[in-house]
Amino acid sequence: MSDLIDTFIARGDLAHLALLLWAGAASFALWFALRELAAAARRFDDFVRELEAFNRRAGPPWRACDPARHTSNRTIR
Repeated sequence: MSDLIDTFIARGDLAHLALLLWAGAASFALWFALRELAAAARRFDDFVRELEAFNRRAGPPWRACDPARHTSNRTIR
């Protein structure tokens, strides 16, 4: 690696070396961000599937409670 850097310095292509390093760092940052975004999407998908499974096991919300027990559902006359 040192020989490569010495070659760039001897030929005066230091700007090209800097551009290459910048492009490599930018590409790595983009790859890392996309990888994390994909992982977050997978985690969210897993969460939604677990929530759906929980709701299927728990049943519909209108069967979970007895309307006669709750005073908020009674009509005031």
